[in-house]
Amino acid sequence: MNPEKDFAPLTPNIVRALNDKLYEKRKVAALEIEKLVREFVAQNNTVQIKHVIQTLSQEFALSQHPHSRKGGLIGLAACSIALGKDSGLYLKELIEPVLTCFNDADSRLRYYACEALYNIVKVARGAVLPHFNVLFDGLSKLAADPDPNVKSGSELLDRLLKDIVTESNKFDLVGFIPLLRERIYSNNQYARQFIISWILVLESVPDINLLDYLPEILDGLFQILGDNGKEIRKMCEVVLGEFLKETKKSPSSVKFAEMANILVIHCQTTDDLIQLTAMCWLREFIQLAGRVMLPYSSGILTAVLPCLAYDDRKRNIKEVANVCNQSLMKLVTPEDDEPDEPRPVVQKQAGPSPEDCAAKQEGAASGGPDGSCDSSFSSGISVFTPASAERAPVTLHLDGIVQVLNCHLSDTAIGMMTRIAVLKWLYHLYIKTPRKMSRHTDSLFPVLLQTLSDESDEVILKDLEVLAEIASSPAGQTDDPGPLDGPDLRVSHSELQAPTPGRAGLLNTPGTKGLECSPSTPTMNSYFYKFMINLLKRFSSERKLLEVRGAFIIRSLCLLLHAESIFHSMADILLREEDLTFASTMVHTLNTILLTSTELFQLRNQLKDLKTPESRNLFCCLYRSWCHNPVTTVSLCFLTQNYRHAYDLIQKFGDLEVTVDFLTEVDKLVQLIECPIFTYLRLQLLDVKSNPYLIKALYGLLMLLPQSSAFQLLSHRLQCVPNPELLQTEDGLKAAPKSQKADSPSIDYAELLQHFERVQKKHLEVRHQRSGRGDHLDRRVVL
Repeated sequence: MNPEKDFAPLTPNIVRALNDKLYEKRKVAALEIEKLVREFVAQNNTVQIKHVIQTLSQEFALSQHPHSRKGGLIGLAACSIALGKDSGLYLKELIEPVLTCFNDADSRLRYYACEALYNIVKVARGAVLPHFNVLFDGLSKLAADPDPNVKSGSELLDRLLKDIVTESNKFDLVGFIPLLRERIYSNNQYARQFIISWILVLESVPDINLLDYLPEILDGLFQILGDNGKEIRKMCEVVLGEFLKETKKSPSSVKFAEMANILVIHCQTTDDLIQLTAMCWLREFIQLAGRVMLPYSSGILTAVLPCLAYDDRKRNIKEVANVCNQSLMKLVTPEDDEPDEPRPVVQKQAGPSPEDCAAKQEGAASGGPDGSCDSSFSSGISVFTPASAERAPVTLHLDGIVQVLNCHLSDTAIGMMTRIAVLKWLYHLYIKTPRKMSRHTDSLFPVLLQTLSDESDEVILKDLEVLAEIASSPAGQTDDPGPLDGPDLRVSHSELQAPTPGRAGLLNTPGTKGLECSPSTPTMNSYFYKFMINLLKRFSSERKLLEVRGAFIIRSLCLLLHAESIFHSMADILLREEDLTFASTMVHTLNTILLTSTELFQLRNQLKDLKTPESRNLFCCLYRSWCHNPVTTVSLCFLTQNYRHAYDLIQKFGDLEVTVDFLTEVDKLVQLIECPIFTYLRLQLLDVKSNPYLIKALYGLLMLLPQSSAFQLLSHRLQCVPNPELLQTEDGLKAAPKSQKADSPSIDYAELLQHFERVQKKHLEVRHQRSGRGDHLDRRVVL
């Protein structure tokens, strides 16, 4: 510093003391400066006051010499003390040079700067609030200072500033939020602690409504919640807890839509605390905001669905996610199926569009398909209605939701509970919004069929419920000329073609005797037949699926849909099956289900007597397909009490190849005859005169069997038949036996018998062709 330079009104002694390396001498100079400034204040000499402050700032505080900078800092503090309440008029000039010294490389100088600013702020009190942002910015840097003395000094200044903000009602929150939003993303542990402490203070001030600006800082708060420091995480938990309490108290002022995607992103993090906290927030948002959250459903599902498969280690997250899922599902109502009349919902602010939110998620939400607890929520829709709120319509857009559901269902790595939840969602959407969902059926149908191979019975059952709803929904009627059959709702037939009217047209092909459509079949839509076709295709390509789950799937379908329609359609499809081996296996499976399942009790009763035209049509349809398997054909005749025709069929068995498999099926039929299902048949053996062909048919089976346990079983049964001499039939009987159906004018049994012979001839030809290729093992049995 130039000693000859004029620093007036500062005296040479003051200047020399300010530049001294000893703190005590600088302090004496500061007292002289204070005395000098007081005189100027008494004289109202603002020019000299400004000149003193400028000199201390430019020539000392901003000097290149460290001792001069220290002197300038203590001198500026002395000026502030001397000015007292008038210091507010000179705060900019007083504060700026001090804040510059916050960046000094010398830790002692940073400490003196902190001390000087403390004295300046202590004197000015509320007058410093217009300069709060620069003070906050400087303090945030000192909070992470490596020197403990500097940190200690900054903490004293910080507490003072917090006291001033707390007791004042002139804090500029709007001007402060951009700075807070910027600094909240600091990675420094101390800076984060500093930020959290200030948010806690601001949240506690009654005159400051930080909730309005929560969307600006919520993401940063969740970032801080993932800090490695236990204390910081705890502080952040407290802050988020306070904000959530405020949200519950004042939902009308909460900008739910602006924060929805922030929560969705953090619900997908790997940090358990962040995920659980975000999920709890999301739960409250769904329950408080109601349908406001519907546009964000795809993102919410992307975050929530994987959590449903968590194990006990993350049980808390799983439970909250389940509540979120259930609450969101309740928001979807039948009114959402009316695209032209969206339901109004109350929301004060206009949130970002779903497209914007999808764009945000695409970049941050870990690859979601769309880019994406106690509760008083009982009705499923809780919408706040403040008088000043503006009404905005909320329309349910299913494209994103279906895409997410489809993606999760296609992912074989997804847990069982998630897959079940996806299927429940699909079922719910088909129930509540069938018109809209019909547009997505073509894309969902193959995935739903693939899910039938799932390892879980519960998943398969839910999958069947969805497929059953698709197959029976009026919205799926593609040939319906009504309003639902617009260009947007018409189902594409590029895949999964149903039989054309010229071939199988729902079993009403003209000229096919006995194959008229069952009255129940037209109640199903085009997807019903597609479902049956593709289900049989899966059974054909995945024989293990047929063996392990085939009976379970078909029995479940019979409960969900009309059993007669299922058997009628499958029989009709199998009639045209080119793979005769599969056709025989499938017929055997269907026949076993028909004869043994409790779900088919009503259908068995319907077939037992053949009293109605519908039952006779069904019998003829089943018979023609059952002909793929001779033994099942006989069992069908036993079920329908067509004993004479059963006897005629057994007579034809002499022309068939008698293989081990054939005899095994005869053996199983004998076992079935001993089961409760054929109790009526065994009782009819008491009336020998009325049932001669029943007894002759059973004897025919007996003659087919080798001397096995089944032979002994049936032989013992027939030995119980009374008066065996009455087995002789008389050609002159005037009336047919009561249980004989051969004379029924509506069934051409001769034609059915010819059909049986034709089918068996095809089977024989196929077996011979395979034998000629060398890939068939001849298992005929020589008796």
